Amino acid sequence: MNIQFQVIDWNKVSKEEHKGETGTSVWQTLQLNGLRVRIVEYSAGYLADHWCKKGHIVHCLEGEVLNEQENGKKHLLKAGMTYIVSDDLSSHRSVAKDKVRLLIIDGDFFK
Repeated sequence: MNIQFQVIDWNKVSKEEHKGETGTSVWQTLQLNGLRVRIVEYSAGYLADHWCKKGHIVHCLEGEVLNEQENGKKHLLKAGMTYIVSDDLSSHRSVAKDKVRLLIIDGDFFK
């Protein structure tokens, strides 16, 4: 996969709202061949509506997000922290007490 140099002005990327079990998430997405890069904002009180098995690199830009794993483990991600997981290695979901902003990268390289 070859990706040409590009600059992303996130102020010009459209926003798409997704409902959680509670709260909402707003995605700004850049989709390339085999690679997805997103800025995601969770509202206060957000709880994901599903357990995700997809691999990600998740970097917390602002706020705090709790990553719950289906096996009961919990990890708090604060601004400046990152987690990485490959496809099918954990079932996880996000919980946000207050508003949070994340950079999320996923794609075919996690298979």
